[in-house]
Amino acid sequence: MDLVRSADAPTQRGFLGGHPALSAAALATSLTADSAAEQAALGLAGLDDAAGRFAALSAAYEARHGFAFIICARRHTPSSVLAQLERRLDQNEAAERAAALGEVFFISRLRLVARVSGPGVPNTTGSLAVTVEQAGAPAAHIRVELWRDGAKMCEATTGADGAVVLLQGEPLRIEPHELRVHVGTVIPVRWRVTEPEANVQVALAVGPEGVRVSM
Repeated sequence: MDLVRSADAPTQRGFLGGHPALSAAALATSLTADSAAEQAALGLAGLDDAAGRFAALSAAYEARHGFAFIICARRHTPSSVLAQLERRLDQNEAAERAAALGEVFFISRLRLVARVSGPGVPNTTGSLAVTVEQAGAPAAHIRVELWRDGAKMCEATTGADGAVVLLQGEPLRIEPHELRVHVGTVIPVRWRVTEPEANVQVALAVGPEGVRVSM
């Protein structure tokens, strides 16, 4: 990373020019196993009607900047990728080159940490844990659902301690999220993930006076 940061602008542009395009069609081309897995897991088909806009913006981006739009797919969802593409399209050359290199560094870090271990390995994963309390005591057997991009990602029930872990061992994705906690009625808890490597803890206390949520 230090070598790439210290390189001159033409060298950095040449380096970025070797990165494959991000698109559903790219899955059928000659990608590395890592790239293919990351793009497949992102699920750009989830863009639905916005897929055409994504393709048009991607082409405009490459024409403007001289390299394909680069983003760390494992930290995003299809809709947040589109939002980032829209935002970054009009950045000036130096700012966008720095942004693209930053994404390459995220990708490199994730791939490296998957292959090595030991002191100094950077954190590349996040987690989401939920605790539910009713009438001042831990609430067991409460169903908790996680929704993202309008789709249910997973669900689980709290244990005897009122706690449940919904996600761990991978980056959280940059996107609005919603928890649906079933305590007779459904209590929605909404927030936006901005730091995929964070450990998010959501605590709900349900009592006669209402619901208190802390994060």
